[in-house]
Amino acid sequence: MKDINELNMQITEEENSSERMINPLQNMNLMDDFLFDVATVDLETCKIIIELSLGIRIRNIRWKENQKVVHNLPGKRGIRMDFYVEDSDGRVFDVEMQKKKEGNIPKRTRYYQALIDAPMLKSGEKGFDNLKPAYIIVICGFDQYGYGSYRYTFDNRCKEIPELTMGDECIKIILNTKGKNDDEVERSLIDFLHYIENSSEENVPADCDNRLKDLHRKIHEIKSNEQMGVSYMKMEERDRLIREEGERIGKRQGEIMGETKMIVSIIRKMLSKEDDAIKIADNLGIEKEYARKIINLIKKYESESDEELAEIILHQK
Repeated sequence: MKDINELNMQITEEENSSERMINPLQNMNLMDDFLFDVATVDLETCKIIIELSLGIRIRNIRWKENQKVVHNLPGKRGIRMDFYVEDSDGRVFDVEMQKKKEGNIPKRTRYYQALIDAPMLKSGEKGFDNLKPAYIIVICGFDQYGYGSYRYTFDNRCKEIPELTMGDECIKIILNTKGKNDDEVERSLIDFLHYIENSSEENVPADCDNRLKDLHRKIHEIKSNEQMGVSYMKMEERDRLIREEGERIGKRQGEIMGETKMIVSIIRKMLSKEDDAIKIADNLGIEKEYARKIINLIKKYESESDEELAEIILHQK
């Protein structure tokens, strides 16, 4: 017979598991895409995030032309920002959340800067004075540069005269939830980044910045919203179905690739015996035109492997 403590632990685990299934939002942190996207629909939340990230105060903000997606030239890559706002002083802020260390963040911020700047100037406009001051903030769940800093701030400086800035008014800030330099940054930033990583009551100290308390109230409201939990579950189910369909298609594509490679290999051997297309097609049970196509490609790409030829055939379909 199981010990009573062991049984109690099992019951507690089952209850916790059931609760996670019913309301997965309770276990999410602001570092998670879904919660961050939902939270930053609210402008006041965006304002708090910017202020705590930069250690500044902002009078008010508005959506930057209601714009989260910036398109590029046809055929060129655009961008989708997590949130993009402008304050009453004309500064623009792009804030991005990056949970895992993947992709090239420095070059990503370079690319984002270019596409953020491009729509600010009208066609034929002379000069560049109307480019607004821009801040690109990336909140990372890891230390991008390995120096243990909570905040890395970059502006363009002169290599020969380090105190001389270029003056292009574009600042890039990389935040690190795993920072260690507590004595070098403001307490409000440390509390904020810890809360980003673990968005629970325990990470809202009684003496913390009131803006963090306001942020937690907003997050608590979202997590307590049953309808929001249902929306998340529906989104997860949709994504699961999409993944499964993608896997099914991928598996079928692999099967087709294997079949095509096998046909190429067999036809190559038959050609060495000088069999013609009609005989080959009859022997393999494939259409004559398809057999002729493969024969022509084999002759054209003699040095290619069976797999490479199969790729060429499939791409020509």
